Amino acid sequence: MKVLVWYWGKRGAGPRVAVELANGLRLVPGVDAVLSLSTGAEILRGASPPACELPVPTYQSAAGFLRRLLMVPFAAAALSRRLRALRVDVALCAMPAPLDLLMMRALRQARVPAVVVVHDADMHPGDGLPFQMALQRRQAREADALVALTSHVAARLREQGLTERGGKPLLTASLPPLLFGPPASPPGSHGGRLRLLSFGRLLPYKGLDLLADALRLLGPAPGMEIRVVGNGPESATLEALRALPGVSVENRWVPEEEVGSLLAWADALVLSHREASQSGVAAAAVAARRWVVSTRVGGLAEQLRDEPLARLCEPEPASLAAALRGLLDRPPAADPVPCDPRAAWRDVAESLVRQIEHDLLGRPRSAAALSAATA
Repeated sequence: MKVLVWYWGKRGAGPRVAVELANGLRLVPGVDAVLSLSTGAEILRGASPPACELPVPTYQSAAGFLRRLLMVPFAAAALSRRLRALRVDVALCAMPAPLDLLMMRALRQARVPAVVVVHDADMHPGDGLPFQMALQRRQAREADALVALTSHVAARLREQGLTERGGKPLLTASLPPLLFGPPASPPGSHGGRLRLLSFGRLLPYKGLDLLADALRLLGPAPGMEIRVVGNGPESATLEALRALPGVSVENRWVPEEEVGSLLAWADALVLSHREASQSGVAAAAVAARRWVVSTRVGGLAEQLRDEPLARLCEPEPASLAAALRGLLDRPPAADPVPCDPRAAWRDVAESLVRQIEHDLLGRPRSAAALSAATA
């Protein structure tokens, strides 16, 4: 089987997810994978850019996006010819992006089934473009199969009726650890104050107000240093965090090549979310073997339930404050479980291949057949 993996956003975790998924598929016996990214993808400008067999120009602005959207009927034919030349059996969207309707139309013309990995079934407050979720749901309706990364998302897709038309398969997977850079030293090995990091988009659903209230309840903590790092609109919540002792706020975009060093600085990641489907930041923290304190909302509890370095709390200031106090008073024991992101991505890719072949393509292979394919 030859699988095309695509993601046409330019920044954030999406390109990394697409690259790791393609790499995982290449480790599955009898499977080959090719990658399609936006020519403007940040990951392609890094020190070790991934091989990208189908680079596609996307857009640089909202006006550019609208122009590209209007050109979809004309651009799809040229793209379908490129797809036929690659001779792929199935296409896998690693994460929806606004211009995916172009790829969906080109795939239909090339007679290649499309499988879409849905990370968020609903738009988070303040997140994305105003019409992005409408485009995503149209893409989901046109897809031949959907993939949910948590049961929380799967349930919402069923409630929205996106899996009912034609008995569309709903496949299951999880978000494996996302490794940014070389392995870091264990948490606490620097010998200084506890380093706490809140990382990601600075938007209301991230619960930064909960974090501010929890830190107030915790009181002055001489053994703790807190950094809030990410990109978002300035707000009263950010000002409140800046006013707290021991807290710094860096409202900026963190480039791909800096993520690894930022995670290595931290002893623990705090995910104070009010809602979540799953979290790329949590996946990166797991890969870096950082301690994690997370609210028990959406798919986060499912994502972190088997992670020994994670502690879950309720989305309330008192519960979050108690969990942070626990890190100071009773830090987690030495990491008992080595993390192998490469193996985790291979396992997820192999599971997806089996489900695609059984539920979509109608030619199931056993685990023994998969192993024998390279014998």
